[in-house]
Amino acid sequence: MSLNTVAKAGAPGRAPAGRRASRLGRSNPDGIWPVVFVLPLFLGVAVFYLFPIIQTAYFSFTTWGVFGGSTFTGLENYSKLATDPQVGRALLNTLIYTVVVLAGVPIAVGLASLVNRPGLRFSKTYRTMFFLPYVAMPVAISMVWRMIYNGDFGVLNYFLSLFGILGPHWVSTDGLALISVALLGLWISIGFNMIILSAGLKGIPVELYEAASIDGASRFRQFRQITVPLLTPSIFFVMVITIINGFQLFDLLYTLLGTTNPAMARSQSLVYLFYNESFIQNDKGYGAAIAILVLVLVGIFTAVQFRFQRRWVNYV
Repeated sequence: MSLNTVAKAGAPGRAPAGRRASRLGRSNPDGIWPVVFVLPLFLGVAVFYLFPIIQTAYFSFTTWGVFGGSTFTGLENYSKLATDPQVGRALLNTLIYTVVVLAGVPIAVGLASLVNRPGLRFSKTYRTMFFLPYVAMPVAISMVWRMIYNGDFGVLNYFLSLFGILGPHWVSTDGLALISVALLGLWISIGFNMIILSAGLKGIPVELYEAASIDGASRFRQFRQITVPLLTPSIFFVMVITIINGFQLFDLLYTLLGTTNPAMARSQSLVYLFYNESFIQNDKGYGAAIAILVLVLVGIFTAVQFRFQRRWVNYV
């Protein structure tokens, strides 16, 4: 074979130059239309998410006057953040609230398994009833529970009085106020968790339960060795969402306790502290530093969860 023939044929495994050029010309047959359709989404994310984060990060290095106007002060706000006892108390309250609400995840797993049992009548009605608190307005729910928690004529204390127990002032007592808010958050989150976990249960093959029944496995053993392991992806998802929502605690706390509540100072969350410093004390620079702290903590907790989910989440 001559050298000219080899040159025309090209190297082994490679297309001729003319064919490669035609492929490059057809590599993007849609042109710029995909970019055109995706660009509005990117613009929305940039304007309503990325730009506020960047602006807040800049504000955290400034100090604002009473009548507006900012002065760049470097790390002064972060230095104050590290020594402010209110921040430590607010962080502890936020963590306590998040841990209590996380306790609703195993409760939701059990309820979802009960509601999705084969042959159960009115299962859709049960799921709807559990999900209603999640779709209702948090302010409206808080107002209703504020009456339930009322220390003088609340339903909860009336129920306790039937057993001879004198109920406390739930939302105005240090310690009890935060727990009352956390229990309300747990009650609201169960409905959302149940819907997600119910969808996960639908993906578990029925044949596994049939084979386990033939082998003599009890319902509890099937739940422990089949349902829970195969449901771990959904459990992981609701745990991530629950922790993120826990660090965003504000509306339930604000409406259930109120700004004039004597227990608010020892029950406030990080987001409420951000609101108080930014809009009540008018210290927007320090409030921005608190907001960045919340963002960093949420990022750290989320990254840790994704790092360790490989050890216990089973993807089939």
